Amino acid sequence: MSWPELLTTTGSSYLLIFAAEIGDKSQLVCMALAARYRAWPVMIGSTLAFIILNTLAVIFGVAIASFIPELLLSILVALLFLVFGIHALRIEEPAEDEDPEIKSSQNILLATMLLITVAEFGDKTQLAVVALSSTSLPVAIWLGSTLALITTSALGVWAGRTLLQRIPITILHRISGVIFILLALFAAYTSYGYLNR
Repeated sequence: MSWPELLTTTGSSYLLIFAAEIGDKSQLVCMALAARYRAWPVMIGSTLAFIILNTLAVIFGVAIASFIPELLLSILVALLFLVFGIHALRIEEPAEDEDPEIKSSQNILLATMLLITVAEFGDKTQLAVVALSSTSLPVAIWLGSTLALITTSALGVWAGRTLLQRIPITILHRISGVIFILLALFAAYTSYGYLNR
């Protein structure tokens, strides 16, 4: 494996996965969570999720996608998004003396990691990593795709934190709740599609 080949493969997988993930659900999840919570646990949680997902995709290939039925994954994703959406809609404006930084960073990190791992498992970007790693240098594919997903997550976190400075927190809670519920409906629609196959 030569350095030019490694760099070329890493760069091409980065561009492909970056383009595929812009505006996708994991980026919206990062934006919604970062608008409500601190940025660094959301960023670390999403990074860990993508490291896990891309490692599984490269190691197990197509077999991992068929290990858990697509219908079950889709239903689980829909339920998670629905729970997060309802929770976001019910949050009230914090009292003046309440410190919003009190929320446990560990809980935010774990929730982000779990939500993105379940939401993205078997998603088009993970399947693209499976396909790319079966025909190219697995290390380069893993590196390029992981960096691309971390970049899109960082953009989502940045967007969430930027909105937080301009819009009241209650409105952002409502917006993020609606986003999660829309994602839940989309996942439910996908589940319905699996039933009709």
